[in-house]
Amino acid sequence: MTSTRPADTTTSIPDAGQAQRRILRVLVASQVLSGAGLAAGVTVGALLAQDMLGSTGLAGLPSALFTAGSALAAVVVGRISQAHGRRPGLAAGYLTGAVGSAGVITAAVLDSPVLLFIALFVYGAGTATNLQARYAGADLAHPDHRARAVSTVLVATTLGGVAGPNLAAPTGTFAESLSIPRLAGPFLLSGLAYALAALVLALRLRPDPLLLARTLAQAPSPAPTAAEAGDAREGRGGVVLGALVMILTQLVMVAVMTMTPVHMHDHGHGTAATGLVIALHIGAMYLPSPLTGWLVDRYSRMKVAAASGVTLLAAGVLAASAPADSVGLLALALALLGLGWNFGLVSGTAIITDSVPLATRARTQGMVDVSIAIAGTTGGIASGVMVAATSYPALALTGGFLSLALLPAIAATAYRR
Repeated sequence: MTSTRPADTTTSIPDAGQAQRRILRVLVASQVLSGAGLAAGVTVGALLAQDMLGSTGLAGLPSALFTAGSALAAVVVGRISQAHGRRPGLAAGYLTGAVGSAGVITAAVLDSPVLLFIALFVYGAGTATNLQARYAGADLAHPDHRARAVSTVLVATTLGGVAGPNLAAPTGTFAESLSIPRLAGPFLLSGLAYALAALVLALRLRPDPLLLARTLAQAPSPAPTAAEAGDAREGRGGVVLGALVMILTQLVMVAVMTMTPVHMHDHGHGTAATGLVIALHIGAMYLPSPLTGWLVDRYSRMKVAAASGVTLLAAGVLAASAPADSVGLLALALALLGLGWNFGLVSGTAIITDSVPLATRARTQGMVDVSIAIAGTTGGIASGVMVAATSYPALALTGGFLSLALLPAIAATAYRR
């Protein structure tokens, strides 16, 4: 008689390869939705705060708040995943992001900056969950294909991520028809997208990848399995290096990205032009992921991590030197910014996953993502203050040169080998 118990229990162990293919399909579907939710808020968050507060100096606060919220959410999602599996952890995170979106809309209707800040903090759970999902793609992957598994999850975010900013104008028009401020319109999209992503994961992410990986690791096997991939190739030094790569790339990316819409708005560009630039940026953050994953698996984590620092430098220099009226050059600079972030995230994630055993994987990954979120918070806060005190070009150039700090850290790690 066939067992009717769930597939991720010890009495019924599905084939790891087949399960991995199904898990990746479900994660891809959820990431398409969550990408739209993430991008919609990024596009207008700073503009909404600037409109409500009448201050450019605080325009970076929304980014800081939802990245701060993502720090707390990363801990919670990581702990839930560690105790109960990826499915409940990721679903809870996206649902919380949907609640935050509803709060932003309410704050805009009531013209309440305090409620706006609280809601943006809660909305940050969606950002954290969007990033945490990449780890679920790697739980069952073979060590030599981890980066490609991560990249499959990341690239799925591209469809929603590119569509979200380009829907800023029509969702704003729709919001006005409902007597909701135009700038709050994209949060209607983000709330719906996050809620649907939570539903997809809750219903379809079966078997749970982390629980199945643990089960396979405990099962007798004549040869190493994909689930035994947490072989600590890099050890503690790998965790530190992987975290540093992702922290610096996040800091630079968030700082420059946050103030680009404000910079464009201040120089007469409309929402449609801003949405296009941010869409290209987010596309570059995720679309190159398959190529990046192949490069990481084929040529090494270290080389691609170093390439992230060089690419971010190029992005900063171009953004600083681009004429304010040139949408094309700003779009190219933001595309390079996204590409540099992608190089750092995929290589850093592979380094971290290589270094952490299954027994503590989800918790450690959650704590690393807390550091990433704190870096984003710092970048968001500092960006508005720096632009108010100096200029957008100064911010972009500073971020570009800061990213070069990755190179000596990578060189030192390579030398110790």
